[in-house]
Amino acid sequence: MKFSELPLDYELLDGIDALNFETLTPIQEQAIPPALEGKDLIACAQTGTGKTAAYLIPVIQHLRQYEEADLTRVLIIAPTRELAKQIDQNVDALSYFTGVSSIPIIGGKNADTFEKQKYGITHGADILIATPGRLIIHLALGYLDMSHIDIVVLDEADKMLDMGFYADITRIISEIPADKPRQTLMFSATMPPKIRKLAKEIMKDPVEINLNISKPAEGINQMVYMVYDEQKIPLLEHLIREKEIESMIIFASSKASVDQIERKLKRLNYAVKAMHSDREQEEREETLREFKNKQFQILVGTDVLARGIDVDNLSHVLNYDAPRDAEDYVHRVGRTARASSTGEAITFVSPRDQRRLYSIEDLIGEEIFRPEPPNEIGDTPRYNPSKKSGKGGRDNSQSDNRNRNRNRNRKPSNKKSGSGNENRNRNRNRNNNNQSGNKEDKPVQHQNKAENGEAKNEKTAKKRRYRSRKKKPMDSKSED
Repeated sequence: MKFSELPLDYELLDGIDALNFETLTPIQEQAIPPALEGKDLIACAQTGTGKTAAYLIPVIQHLRQYEEADLTRVLIIAPTRELAKQIDQNVDALSYFTGVSSIPIIGGKNADTFEKQKYGITHGADILIATPGRLIIHLALGYLDMSHIDIVVLDEADKMLDMGFYADITRIISEIPADKPRQTLMFSATMPPKIRKLAKEIMKDPVEINLNISKPAEGINQMVYMVYDEQKIPLLEHLIREKEIESMIIFASSKASVDQIERKLKRLNYAVKAMHSDREQEEREETLREFKNKQFQILVGTDVLARGIDVDNLSHVLNYDAPRDAEDYVHRVGRTARASSTGEAITFVSPRDQRRLYSIEDLIGEEIFRPEPPNEIGDTPRYNPSKKSGKGGRDNSQSDNRNRNRNRNRKPSNKKSGSGNENRNRNRNRNNNNQSGNKEDKPVQHQNKAENGEAKNEKTAKKRRYRSRKKKPMDSKSED
């Protein structure tokens, strides 16, 4: 189906055409028609399949019917600043010829940014694109009017609930008058039970669309390497050197790991920058902009990069640490092979993370290819997800087995060989005694034992007599 077949205003179609959008993706083809009809909608599809346009096009078309300005009629809630900024950029592109306005309401320490947000709210930007925490701050200050909201969009809803925003979302929606008609659109890459629970609370008879839930796009070439933690940097360096990498995002489990990887790769003279929530918002925006413009090759970050980061021609995604949640794997690898392109997703799995890999493969319903690791990194761990391991380094049980093997191959020590000689001498003596017919040895031994016992008894008696002599004077004094 083509966009020109949809009942859209010419100005909106001009914006779509300017972006070279011609044919609808599957999620757009199924989501846009019911959304244009004003129905509530739960849409679940792979990352990178065009979900953002699937709700922005109906939203912009809805706003075209209003002539009055200075009233906010659409609220889009997103989990991260980066995603909110990207949605705002998509609104600018799609609505270029329509005059629809939007403003991102996101966190940050810059006072000027906060004042700009307040100005946009009080002067009625058509669309507010907000993270839950910052929106609640503006609500608490009393100048945010929610009484004219017609459409609420929850983008990456599963991630927001994972981040603990369930209560914030319900509070925000409760600020919209209950008697006012409202359309709610919920978009997600996965469909956990808590999504359905939230839908029951805030939606009315939603249309449900499920397209290949929790499966990476077909264009992604996935692979896994079993490695120890100390082998990750050497293997990463080998892959960067051997593969044709145009641009790569590396995901790490913590901000400290992100900084460490950045330092190590810089020492190896690679063009790399890091991005996580401890960096200033301006620095994060500049880093992301430079990466999208191909000013450096490798971007290292936490899962903040897994949602809403749309980079053209991203050739590789690398999971330096396996994600804790199997569903986060789908979001991470979904940064590549977007819009029907192809890409490569590589995951490093230490012994500690093997259970996570098991959960990932169970979720996506397939076993991920495991290529042979390069010889230069040494021996690698075997895949054994049933074994509990709290370490990502080398398995102690394997070193114990090696020690046992060494002990088996060791020659007897001098102490052991000496005792062996004594045993052999005793055996010779016994053989000689048996041959000579001497049977008096045992009685002699008993006799010696008896004599030794009598000697000991005499010594004990002498000690007692000596002690009794020393105590007598003390006894007489006590009697006085």
